[in-house]
Amino acid sequence: MSRFRHFMAIDWSGAARARHKGIAIALCGRNGAAPVLLPAPDHCHWSREGVLALLRGGLPADTLVGLDLGISLPFADAGAFFPGWDESPADARALWAMIDAVCRDDPHLAATSFVDHPIASAYFRRHGGREGPRFHLAPAEHKRGRFRLTEAAQAARGCKPYSNFNLVGAAQVGKSSLTGMRLLHRLGGHVPVWPIDGLAPPAGGSLIVEIYTTIAAVAAGRLAGRAKMHDARELDTALGALGSPPSGLMGALDDHTTDAILTAAWLRRHADDATLWQPAGLTTDIARTEGWTFGAA
Repeated sequence: MSRFRHFMAIDWSGAARARHKGIAIALCGRNGAAPVLLPAPDHCHWSREGVLALLRGGLPADTLVGLDLGISLPFADAGAFFPGWDESPADARALWAMIDAVCRDDPHLAATSFVDHPIASAYFRRHGGREGPRFHLAPAEHKRGRFRLTEAAQAARGCKPYSNFNLVGAAQVGKSSLTGMRLLHRLGGHVPVWPIDGLAPPAGGSLIVEIYTTIAAVAAGRLAGRAKMHDARELDTALGALGSPPSGLMGALDDHTTDAILTAAWLRRHADDATLWQPAGLTTDIARTEGWTFGAA
């Protein structure tokens, strides 16, 4: 039996607004029942601050929490997050602190001030054809920008990850990742983050991991290029492949809902898979700087 008693998947959003249709939270227990969506406290859409409050004081005991965002930026490829910048942070927690400090006046945990920072902006690809001169750095030559080692591992599983320095296009994850780093900093260690806070998961309590919902979809039998599901029939078929009962939902669904529900079921099924906690390539230095995606092994 898993040492975790609950499993939560959070589909995140980096949009610059107070509340987000793109945030969906699903929760299940280890008893095998289908994951259920958690409504926002005011029955409106979730806010990022609302998710922060949930993580700080509203988690059920011993919850494995999956956050669908990048918990850090590439480091190993160039020996720094921002090579050539004297203030480039030494590790992921220092990076979170820097982003939160620069964006302290941005409402709703947004990260606009960081991507528009006179120095930091040089490392990002932004809207309007504004590709910073340091978006591509040797030896990283991929047109999608710099990758962390875990994103290379995702690609080896048939996924198509994008650089967290890319802020353009429907598939970009940069904005979600930067706003998520503000959330992680403001958690202040209240819930540990794997593997930033240690290669081995703690023996008890709740834990946060980075997730990539496409990995869950592929594990449920879907193709990486067709990972998104838009109705209850597709979702229930995928849930069945992971040993979960049907969702109980009907008709058309948005992919934020289906991603969260399916990935919560996937976390429950794979939480005790030792190979996922010990991926090849994950070292102490990579853990504290770049982090890792749970399941990219």
